[in-house]
Formats: sequence, C-alpha cells, structure tokens
Amino acid sequence: MSFWDTQAATFDLKPDHGLTDPAVRAAWADLLLPLIPPASSVVDLGCGTGSLSELLASAGHTVRGLDLSQRMVALAVAKAGHLGVKFRQGDAAEPPYPPASFDVVVARHVLWALPDPVAALERWVRLLRPGGRLVLVEGRWSTGAGLTAAECEALVLGCRREAVVRRLDDPALWGREISDERYLLVSPR
Repeated sequence: MSFWDTQAATFDLKPDHGLTDPAVRAAWADLLLPLIPPASSVVDLGCGTGSLSELLASAGHTVRGLDLSQRMVALAVAKAGHLGVKFRQGDAAEPPYPPASFDVVVARHVLWALPDPVAALERWVRLLRPGGRLVLVEGRWSTGAGLTAAECEALVLGCRREAVVRRLDDPALWGREISDERYLLVSPR
C-alpha cells in the first residue's frame, strides 16, 4: 500500500492514467463505453485516482471505486465524487461487496499485480449479477512483469465460459507508441 500512496501525487501525469489529454480520454471512451450496457452498475477495482470511474459515471453509469491506497482514493473522490461515484479503500483481491452487486466489473492493470489472481477472479465473478460482464485491461509490460493475453484468457476461462481478447496497440490509448503487449479482455458470461 505504501508504494501506491507514494505514487498518488504523480500518478495522473501519465496520459493513460489521468486521461487529461482529450485525445487519450476519447480513445478510452471509444474503447470502453460501447462495452458497458446502458445504466449499468459498475465496480472499478483498483481504481487508482478514479479516471475510469469518472469516465464511466460521466456516461451515466452508477459506479463504485475501490483502491488499496488511501491517497489514491482521496484523489479519486476529488476527481469524481461530484458525479456520485462512491469510493472506498480496500483490497481489489478481496472486494468488500456482496455477491451479485454489479452488472460490470472493471479492472485495469490490477490482476497481474495480485498474489493469487485465480482467487481474485473467482471473487470478482461472484460480484456479477446474472448476465454480468467482466472487463479487464492488462498487459505483459516491457519490464517483464504482467500477464500475457494467453495467460489472462486461461485464467478467466477457468471461471467463465467466454473470454474475448483484443490487442490494445493503438498509441491513442497510451499517449505514445508502445512495444509491449497490452490488451482488453471481455467476458460477457
């Protein structure tokens, strides 16, 4: 937790974290908003400073955000609290919500960092209402950390019937060219 607290003040400086660049924000909106059914109840696990939570709430969704870092949560509240997003501090690996609470579970750059991604995914899937959707943005970073798309797909298929992977190599999403593996995984059931 202390690592993420120390990162909070500068976290949004990366274009894909803060979504302050209009072109980057538009790219993320174009990617994610069509995947979320209208007026959905969404939980953003590992929400960081709340950039995706704010994007989703601005589109009319009811959003909850959860992050381990108290400093990240404070910044998220400042960014998106006025939109009715409810943020709380907590562990994305063990979300403190009852089963069948959400239509959509979103996590961006979170699963790879958890000590037991299988257990986390099982908990995340239990949060979904019948017909709910799991939306993950992950990668295998140039540092060697992360999950390959094939690894993530196998993990998701261990607890869901479907997993659709799409490569995210468009520089518009990241504010720069990338050379590592980044992808979106959607599991509608």
